[in-house]
Amino acid sequence: MKGYVPPPRLTVPSEPQPITRSITITEGISVKDLAEKLGIRAKDLIARLLARGVFATINQTLDAELASEMARFFGADTNVISFEEQAAKEISEAASGEEGAAAEAVPRPPVVTIMGHVDHGKTTLLDSIRSTSVAEGEAGGITQHIGAYKVRIQDSESPAFGREIVFLDTPGHEAFTRMRARGAKATDIVVLVVAADDGVMPQTLEAIDHAHAAEVPIVVAVNKVDKPDAMPDRVKKQLADRGLMPEDWGGTTVFVDVSAKQKTNLNLLLEMICLVADLQELKASPDRAASGVVLEAKLDRGRGPVATVLVQNGTLRTGDNFVVGNVYGKVRAMLDDRSNQLEQAPPSTPVEILGMEGLPQAGDQFVVVADRDKARGISEYREQKAREAMLAKSSRVSLEGLAEQMKTAGTKELNIILKADVGGSVEVLTDLLSKLSNDKVRLKVLHSGVGAITETDVLLASASNAIIIGFNVRPERKAQELAEQDKVDIRLHSIIYELQDEIKRAMSGLLEPTIKETYQGRAEVLETFRIPKVGTVAGCRIIDGIVKRDSEVRLLRDNVVVFKGKVGSLRRFKEDASEVRNGMECGIAVANYGDIKAGDVIEAFATERIAAEVIA
Repeated sequence: MKGYVPPPRLTVPSEPQPITRSITITEGISVKDLAEKLGIRAKDLIARLLARGVFATINQTLDAELASEMARFFGADTNVISFEEQAAKEISEAASGEEGAAAEAVPRPPVVTIMGHVDHGKTTLLDSIRSTSVAEGEAGGITQHIGAYKVRIQDSESPAFGREIVFLDTPGHEAFTRMRARGAKATDIVVLVVAADDGVMPQTLEAIDHAHAAEVPIVVAVNKVDKPDAMPDRVKKQLADRGLMPEDWGGTTVFVDVSAKQKTNLNLLLEMICLVADLQELKASPDRAASGVVLEAKLDRGRGPVATVLVQNGTLRTGDNFVVGNVYGKVRAMLDDRSNQLEQAPPSTPVEILGMEGLPQAGDQFVVVADRDKARGISEYREQKAREAMLAKSSRVSLEGLAEQMKTAGTKELNIILKADVGGSVEVLTDLLSKLSNDKVRLKVLHSGVGAITETDVLLASASNAIIIGFNVRPERKAQELAEQDKVDIRLHSIIYELQDEIKRAMSGLLEPTIKETYQGRAEVLETFRIPKVGTVAGCRIIDGIVKRDSEVRLLRDNVVVFKGKVGSLRRFKEDASEVRNGMECGIAVANYGDIKAGDVIEAFATERIAAEVIA
């Protein structure tokens, strides 16, 4: 075309610039934000990405590795921090920049975790403090969730009158290690409950280790002191040997003798908790945006995803946008531990929040953000990363993996679909089931989730020959009908011990039973007779033990097994006999076999099938 001048081609510098500065970037940074931080035009950054074979728009998120590579090309070193760290940094900068009030940190209530061995009275102690009855509602009296409660000291004579304490109750059963560890991470003080009639137990020691790992002070509550066989001094000695020296023995650990049932010394325990909290000088800034940690998450049929969140700093308000793990949302409603609706939650408040787009993981960091689009972007980026990691894990096969597969080809596999009422339980049970696997039977959790058992779960179980385990949840009506139709096994449980035992039994059923053989006796063939309609009958003398009519037999000729079968008939003189003992003579016909000769030996035995043991 005459007079047409083509536009100049976009030239992209191919040589990286020397590194002259350092920038801080967050995970999932957008192309636009990275260009701003580098002080370059967004189109130059897009052109560079294009040269590297990456097609990106201005709002697209980049992973940390690619963003760092681009920054290095444009002469900047990078320091990658998480979105939560960035949010905390921005809040603290805003607070320090404002005049006095916002930066002012005020004392906050202590967060206390109650830990100890199963059945030592943790929940009952908490019930007595709260004047409620949670333990009665727990399956088998065992706590299987993290409960969070806020208590105000009501005793007007107490020096701590009117002060508030937040209690977290953790499960004591051995399988719930992860939940206890999570409880210790979110806490300021650990109250270690030890039963005076039982003493120090494995989970007591584990709780001490969690508290030490989190560097949290311990207050020991010696419970059940009202029992006739209580020995509080023995508990003190056992704990002193473990490094928790009581104050009255010259140590630094506070010990309080309590009785949860009789409500003895509960006020003293609360005072001691306040005293230990005062030494730590716990403070928070209520005027900043809230941040905290998810203690538990569940799917509620009417309300959707619900999370129990402990607000650690700042004030959470209805309508706030937030990011928690790879889920974002807006606080539609907040409820306290007694199901009262709240408009705002100051620091050290456990609340149930509604309004999440998905279900977060227990233990995820919770942070309030001003920009909903930014929250959605971060959430989608993390979701994509999690999906990629999942796919990479399931599809990649290495030679070592192949060798492992060939080695385990002989093992039986028990497929399981797991549904529970809360996220923490799913995590714990998945762990427990994988530990039950051994070299004979491998347990494979195909799918795990929170909420009722649905038709989709039943269809998956039917297709993959799996059993469905529901922990504190029920199947929906249509799912139940479909399961009956497809003969899918649904097992419902609410106590972890029973679940463990049943899975072990199911694993035993998968294994081939072992056949145990019991020797009964031997008979020597003296003569053989051919009888019409019966066949060959051996005239025998029993030389050892006993031969029964229902015995299985081996025919030995010169000590070589010629035939193995069953006794066809056993007669003594002309009568049928049920058994013939040592030294007697009889006639034996072997079922479906006639080639018996004089001098042969008939050996009688019985077999029984014994279910294989699964040692887990």
